Amino acid sequence: MPKRSKEKPVKRRSSEEELLLNRAGSSRAQRPPSPLSFLSPSSLFESLIQPMGPEQFFSEASVPTTLNTTRTSTWFRCINGKKKDLNKQGKVKSSVLNKSFTQNKATIQFHQPQRFKDELWKIQEKLECFFGGLVGSNVYITPQESQGLPAHYDDVEVFILQLEGQKNWLLYNPTVPLAAEYCVESWGDLLLDVFPSVLSDRSKREVSLRGGMPRRFLLGDGAGQDTSRQMASLLRSLAEEIETGKQEVRSTHMKRDFITNRLPPHSQEDLLTPSGRIPALEDTVCLMHKDHMVITVEPSQERTDEASEMVVFVLHSLKNQRENHMMGESGDEEEEEDISRGLQFPLSHLQALLQLQKAEQLTVDQLQLPTAEEKCSLVLALWSESLLEVL
Repeated sequence: MPKRSKEKPVKRRSSEEELLLNRAGSSRAQRPPSPLSFLSPSSLFESLIQPMGPEQFFSEASVPTTLNTTRTSTWFRCINGKKKDLNKQGKVKSSVLNKSFTQNKATIQFHQPQRFKDELWKIQEKLECFFGGLVGSNVYITPQESQGLPAHYDDVEVFILQLEGQKNWLLYNPTVPLAAEYCVESWGDLLLDVFPSVLSDRSKREVSLRGGMPRRFLLGDGAGQDTSRQMASLLRSLAEEIETGKQEVRSTHMKRDFITNRLPPHSQEDLLTPSGRIPALEDTVCLMHKDHMVITVEPSQERTDEASEMVVFVLHSLKNQRENHMMGESGDEEEEEDISRGLQFPLSHLQALLQLQKAEQLTVDQLQLPTAEEKCSLVLALWSESLLEVL
C-alpha cells in the first residue's frame, strides 16, 4: 500500500464517479440487452429513434450542432423560477456533493461524460459520423420533488434519454425560432465559410472583379442603385454557376474545426500505428476511417515572401484527445499543430485523393498521378497515418 502524502495523494475515484457507481451498481446485474445497433452509424441512429423512421425524423427536425462547456460538473437548483448556482470552487468532496443533493435538493450536472465512459464514447462517435457534426452529452441527476432548471430554450438539438425515475416535461412554442446564439453550424455559417473561396476563384477568371470599387463607397457616398444592381447581378451569376456545377463549393474552416475537435474512433489505441505491409505499385488498397478524415484545398501554411500557393490537406481525427472532447481545451501546442495540419500534398494530388475517397478499392497504379514514384509516395504517406491498408 503506497504511503499517503499531501504532495502526492493516492489516486482515488472522483466524487462524480463514486456517485454514478453507487447509483448504478445495484442494477448492473439485471441490465437488459441494449436496444441500440452498432453495425453502422445509420443503424445506430435508426435504433435510437425507433419506432420513428429517419425520413419522418428529418422532416420534423434539424441537424444537431455543438455545445461547449468548461467544467466537469456543476450543481444548481430552480428557486422561484430562476436558476441558482450552488457550485464550490476547486475540487469537491463526496460528502459536500451528497449534502447538496440530499439536503439542498440540488441538480448535479456532469459535463461531457463521454470523455470517461466508453459506452457513451462508442455511441457519440458513431452519431458524429452519421450527422457529420459534433455531438456532446450531459448527465443530470435531480432529487425527488425538486427542479433543476427553469423554463428555457437551447440553440442546439437535443435527444433526451430518461434513465431512471419519472418526470413531467412541459414543451412550449419557441420564443426565438431556431435560435443561434452560440452554435456554429447553421446555413449562414456555411455560406460564410464557402463564399471566400468562391469569390476568389471567380475573381481569377473575371477581370471586372479585379477592378476598383465605386468611388467614395467606403465613405458612404458610392452605394447607389447602379452599385446595388451590379452586386445583385454578380450574386445571381455565382448562384447559377454553383447550381449547374460549374463552380466548385469548398468548405474549409468548418471542416477543419469539426475534424480536429470530434471524438477519435472507438478503441483508438489500435489505430495509432500502421498495420499490414507497406503498399507497392501493384497492390490493391483502400482508405480506412473515411468518416474520420476530410480533404480540403487551402493556401499553403508555409511562411514565405511569395504569394501562398494552393495545396491539399488531408485532416483526420485518429489522434484526437478524447479527454478534451467538447471542453474547449487544447493540449500541447506542438501536438495540436501536428493534428490540425494533417498531411499536406501538392494540388496536383487532389484527383488521386478523391479517387481513393470515392472508390471501395483500387490498385495503386490506377491513381491519377503522372509517375509511379508519386503514386507510391502518396499511398505511403496515407498508410503511415493509418488511413490506408493493403487488401
